[in-house]
Amino acid sequence: MGKRLVLIHTVNWFMDLIVKPFTGSLLERHPDLEIINILDDSLLEDTLKEGDMPEAVARRIVNYAFNAELAGADAIMLTCTSVNKASALARQLIKTPMFNIDEPMAKAAVKAGTKIGVIASVPTSPNGTKRLLYEAAKEAGKEIELKVVINESAYTALMAGDTETHNRIIQEEMDKLAPEVDAIVLGQISLARIQHDPGKPVFQVGKSGYAEAEKILYGA
Repeated sequence: MGKRLVLIHTVNWFMDLIVKPFTGSLLERHPDLEIINILDDSLLEDTLKEGDMPEAVARRIVNYAFNAELAGADAIMLTCTSVNKASALARQLIKTPMFNIDEPMAKAAVKAGTKIGVIASVPTSPNGTKRLLYEAAKEAGKEIELKVVINESAYTALMAGDTETHNRIIQEEMDKLAPEVDAIVLGQISLARIQHDPGKPVFQVGKSGYAEAEKILYGA
């Protein structure tokens, strides 16, 4: 019998940026794998309006996790950084393995140094990224220093369909931040396809998240 991976999304363009770029090789390796997508783009909209994830959004995500479990999920991945705390809440209530797409990235990033730069294009994203980085550092028994840069004009460009401007803005921020840090974290899934070398290690969500899902599902 095949495996089921359920993805919970908060943006309506999830197929182009979250699913298609990362699942091709995974499905080739595991043709028995079924990917199910749950979308509620009001989750991110309501979080942006409040400035942080409100309780109602967290409760709705937990309910989606219950629904995913009822649908026979073997693993559940939440794909939004701004609401990543909901994954930890849901884990306490469901039996199915669940994690956020940026958790593996955070664990890898803290191994690269003590000064870590975080670049974001939406204001609600860094809170979730910082929390995961601090948690990962605590687990690793080390102290870290974070420097956060938020450039909302990049997200505005992306939403307008101007990917070139979006990428250029983020790449410029990476170059400016690199001399001050040991590593750079691009915590949002919307930044997962940025390809740029600022001279310091760069950690992104996407591949690492799906690799964690594969590990949970197949022990890979």
